[in-house]
Amino acid sequence: MMTRLSSTRTSLMVAASLLALAAFAWPLFTSALPTQTQAAVPFVVFAVVPLLVVVMSLILDGSITSSKTLALLGLLTAVGTAVRIASTGVGGFEAVFIVLILGGRAFGARFGFLLGMLTIALSSVLWGGFGPWTAFQMFAAGWVGAGAGLLPGRSTPPTDKSSRRKEIVVLVLYGVCASYLFGAIMNLWFWPFGVGPATDISYVPGGSLFENLSHFVVYTLLTSTLTWDTVRAITTAIGLALIGAPALKALRRAKL
Repeated sequence: MMTRLSSTRTSLMVAASLLALAAFAWPLFTSALPTQTQAAVPFVVFAVVPLLVVVMSLILDGSITSSKTLALLGLLTAVGTAVRIASTGVGGFEAVFIVLILGGRAFGARFGFLLGMLTIALSSVLWGGFGPWTAFQMFAAGWVGAGAGLLPGRSTPPTDKSSRRKEIVVLVLYGVCASYLFGAIMNLWFWPFGVGPATDISYVPGGSLFENLSHFVVYTLLTSTLTWDTVRAITTAIGLALIGAPALKALRRAKL
């Protein structure tokens, strides 16, 4: 019964994530005119918020099974929030990914997903950076934490030095990829109104998927991939390489 319930929750969360992904990617599959894209923003945001509520309720119901789990989630959320606020405005320095990846790796995909969502929500409220982008950031950060929990080998933690080193190498590579993907997907949803019309990187109303995708790739390369996202990737890689092994060891001692 519990297995079936867990599978149902996982399926619903996957479905909600796919709907959220569609909200991110709407510029590639719609033909809205530039003047209409501005008006579409609140509707897109309001479509994502109910998904957030559903997903977080499902995860909380399925994962928070003890006071110890709740305490660990609260502690890591507080750490991630402090790290994110401390690095705000430092040119792409996003050490919060280190916390999300280690938390997801140690305690699993659903824990990592919830950790990412709560960290973004709490830091946005405390920092005052709450806006239309917050719901998208919550999903994207949740995917970063969940992805770490889905990497192979999590259920059998390494016992020797060589295996632990390989695990950190995998996490570093994942952190670099996640840093670039996070930047790209966060660019996607507001790209149509992030740049004026009729340029080589503009959204083309009614354009083909290939045309808009090629414009977007150039746009995201110029605006964040080569700058903010690269700094984030370097920061994450260095942080995971330096503290990944001892931090994972400490987190795994706190069995849920």
